[in-house]
Amino acid sequence: SLNVYALKECRAFSPDDLALLKGLADQAAQAIINARLFREVTRRLAHVQALREIDTAITGSLDLRVTLNVFLEQVTTQLSVHAADVLLLNPHTMALEYAAGRGFRTAALRHTHLRLGEGHAGVAALERRMVNVLNLAEDADGFQRAPLLPNEEFIAYYAAPLVAKGHVRGVLEVFHRAPLDPEQDWLDFLQTLAGQAAIAIDNASLFDDLQRSNLDLKLAYDTTLEGWSRALDLRDQETEGHTQRVAELTVRLAKTIGLSETDIVHVRRGALLHDIGKMGIPDKVLLKPGKLDDEEWKVMKRHPTYALELLSPIAYLRPALDIPYCHHEKWDGSGYPRGLKGEQIPLSARIFAAVDVWDAMRSDRPYRKAMPEDAVREHIGKGSGTHFDPKVVEAFLAMQF
Repeated sequence: SLNVYALKECRAFSPDDLALLKGLADQAAQAIINARLFREVTRRLAHVQALREIDTAITGSLDLRVTLNVFLEQVTTQLSVHAADVLLLNPHTMALEYAAGRGFRTAALRHTHLRLGEGHAGVAALERRMVNVLNLAEDADGFQRAPLLPNEEFIAYYAAPLVAKGHVRGVLEVFHRAPLDPEQDWLDFLQTLAGQAAIAIDNASLFDDLQRSNLDLKLAYDTTLEGWSRALDLRDQETEGHTQRVAELTVRLAKTIGLSETDIVHVRRGALLHDIGKMGIPDKVLLKPGKLDDEEWKVMKRHPTYALELLSPIAYLRPALDIPYCHHEKWDGSGYPRGLKGEQIPLSARIFAAVDVWDAMRSDRPYRKAMPEDAVREHIGKGSGTHFDPKVVEAFLAMQF
């Protein structure tokens, strides 16, 4: 209402005066309504912007910690509360565990470990409903973790379950150091924020599951490769452990030269399969005890091509093909199967070539004993610029064995 007061005696209001006052009152009322609408629109726009920032964090990062930090910043800002945290449900222990928090004076809540149904957060998760406490100081038994909060002085508390695709992923907890009497819009936005957090957690969980599955698959593949390599050693009557030794030494030299971790993974696989093409060589040629004649040597020199034909259909192993296909190429172009020269030869194959010769000469064979280290070093040094890449030789000879 618009009230008018007189500090001294005055005449009575005329009809015109009353009409004027009514007009002023109507304008004041409209101004108040407009101000309220402006505040409401501004608040809703802020909520939309907050949700957009959370969406950007969810889609822009696979690191759940980063996403939750952005999320909790928006929770405390948009809900105007002092602190908030996210508890994740551990699917193995079925317990709620602290994942991230904002606005706390101490780190006490980081030790949270609540079973489903235990405490207000546990009830929110078990019953999939929002739980609120008007005064935590008067509800120590229900909160369960009251002894952890002697310096926090929280009063109001809300817990909202995080549910995605029908599964509880955790709980969003909101704390305030004063009483809260929120409107329905505030409660609705809290539920909306909880839904956003559930999506972020579900996405991260799917990514982690995929990573674990990929890791398990890669381990299974690599175990298979090692089995193949041992079988090849046995068939080729190589010195026991030859393939494992050259694989380990090739990886070591590749690291010295500066290959990336991703490249080194492929280098190791290629080294394990360096002679996989010999599976296509007949036993009468592969296992012949004496010197090969010209025709037999032509057959033997096909094994890099057989490796290409065998491995290239396997997408997982294509990046590892350089060693099986090219490790018999020579720096001066006199190698096989393609007569590549210099840096036309893939670096991994140039690295492996030196290692393969080293291990062959340093190992006992049926027809000779292992050669001394100094003699093998000298042989590899003499091959620099003809058989071997000079830079690879330099790095190799600098290594300690």
